[in-house]
Amino acid sequence: MSNHPKGNARTVVITGGNSGLGYACAQALLGSADGPWHVVIASRDAARSRAAADALAAGAAAGNSAEAMVLDLGSLDSIRSFAAELTDRLGSGALPHLHALVCNAGVQMGATDARTADGFEATFGINHLGHFALVHALLPVLEAPSRVVVVSSGTHDPGPKGGLAPAWNDPHALARGELGPAAAKDNALLRGQRRYCTSKLANIYFTYALARRLPEGVTANAFDPGIMLDTALGRSMPAPVRFAFKYIAPRFVWLLRRTMNDSVHTSQESGRALAWLAAAPELAGTTARYFDGRRDIPSSDESNDTARAEQLWKDSLILTGAGHQPLT
Repeated sequence: MSNHPKGNARTVVITGGNSGLGYACAQALLGSADGPWHVVIASRDAARSRAAADALAAGAAAGNSAEAMVLDLGSLDSIRSFAAELTDRLGSGALPHLHALVCNAGVQMGATDARTADGFEATFGINHLGHFALVHALLPVLEAPSRVVVVSSGTHDPGPKGGLAPAWNDPHALARGELGPAAAKDNALLRGQRRYCTSKLANIYFTYALARRLPEGVTANAFDPGIMLDTALGRSMPAPVRFAFKYIAPRFVWLLRRTMNDSVHTSQESGRALAWLAAAPELAGTTARYFDGRRDIPSSDESNDTARAEQLWKDSLILTGAGHQPLT
């Protein structure tokens, strides 16, 4: 563990920061001379997180530092333990001011019907409920100036091309793994993909509902990293798909961007944009917005359903047991 810098240092917590987008975001922050930054890599695998934090610290600019803390977003007990430890360390001055909480970790389960430790369907349970519980537990230490950045996805919006659309349902049903009517004819693989884009829609509802509740000087924004072919997000996909994503597609990012979709990026490109959203001084007053990389754009019409977002908030309080805490 690296010693954090003193003085005007600021802490940034990145969930899932031991690889992919989260690691690239940490790398961008720690390479910056705009610190001092202290980055907490919050991930489930303690050994991998420590290795990532050590590598990040070794390449950090002077004054910046990194450490690892264990956080399993599939376990409410782990989330509470992590939040309690972080809160204690912030309160004692062992960590500098919490500047940003980057809700980056996510899973895409493919055809696997997995469950969290608390019995929730894993995609909704980790991508939404885990982060909801984490942010809610840390609300008392998110003091101005600070920000929450929630990594969503363009998959929340099928757009004019008519891609796979979310299949929204009652949040309690989604927690059980039951998608809405749009998924009625899905096979196992399609159902897994639809669960993912539905969870990314939940991320935006959560962001907007959170922004409505935060005090002045504390912001919440959603982020679309685009299509990244060099991450482990598709680790539950069929083997041929995993092989193509890992070894073939990343070599042709430039071609795919020009011929298929201009939202194709490397994790380093998207990581820099995510770090900007977490740290840029010019965004201190920007809240309840959706960023495609560095572009502030409207999210889908469906994602702006305030009544649905408020119901998700209320049901998430019940599902995670957070209803007794502040900011309900």
